[in-house]
Amino acid sequence: MILVEVVKKLNDFDMDIKLTIKEGSIVALTGESGSGKSTLLRIIAGLEDAKGVIKVGKTFWLNETKKTPPQKRDIGFVFQNYALFDNMSVEKNLLYIKNDKALAKKLLEMVELTKQKDRLPHQLSGGQKQRVALARAFMRRPSIALLDEPLSALDQKMREKLQNDIVKMHKEFDTTIIFVSHDPSEIYKISDEVIVLKEGRVDKKGLPKEILLKTSGSQKLSFEGEILDLKKVDVIYVAIISIGQQIVEVVISEEKAKQIKIGQKVTISTKAFSPVVGLN
Repeated sequence: MILVEVVKKLNDFDMDIKLTIKEGSIVALTGESGSGKSTLLRIIAGLEDAKGVIKVGKTFWLNETKKTPPQKRDIGFVFQNYALFDNMSVEKNLLYIKNDKALAKKLLEMVELTKQKDRLPHQLSGGQKQRVALARAFMRRPSIALLDEPLSALDQKMREKLQNDIVKMHKEFDTTIIFVSHDPSEIYKISDEVIVLKEGRVDKKGLPKEILLKTSGSQKLSFEGEILDLKKVDVIYVAIISIGQQIVEVVISEEKAKQIKIGQKVTISTKAFSPVVGLN
């Protein structure tokens, strides 16, 4: 079991986190921007100071008398900006972490970058750089991999490829993975548990279906979205709404159109007695 009980004073609020994480699981951290997700990852990694306790199995990484430095914590970290060494080839970026050519070869095969092993980072696409960063994070066979929005800058096809890579590495190394994401489909697909942060505290914690499949009564589907635009077509009003990675048009009443504003967060609900699923 991983125990995290930490406090830290931030600019807008005081972080006060109390949670336990099952070792060997994939955990998604989500919540509004600025809620403390990336800060929490950095505290677990030892890259930011905090007071409290971090215990992994029987080993304390942080308590009243001890603070294990980042390099001695058994972690792999994938940063939002990749943090690759520009003057090193793909393979050498991995070998810098641990001089194990067999493991580097295996990881590059897993992320399908064997042919690119001698290239420099500037010769790679964004998706390839992220795959290198992911492979590098597993070079130590870490007990915990911390992934800070690892797929946010990628297109949908590459996101799906990397999602599969994350699951594949999890199965191969039995590593606890804690990743930050705002993508509901991504969270639902690969996580075992979801932790929602709000102003530096755990707001919700549970299974993906408990957190993401929000229902009102027993026969409705419900989604959160943001109003992008509002237009009148003949005698009806149409709201343009962003839901996750999708943009949809929803017909609304004149009364509702007067109540909502561009940029407002809304909930879209629909009865689900006979939902229709279209195949792409």
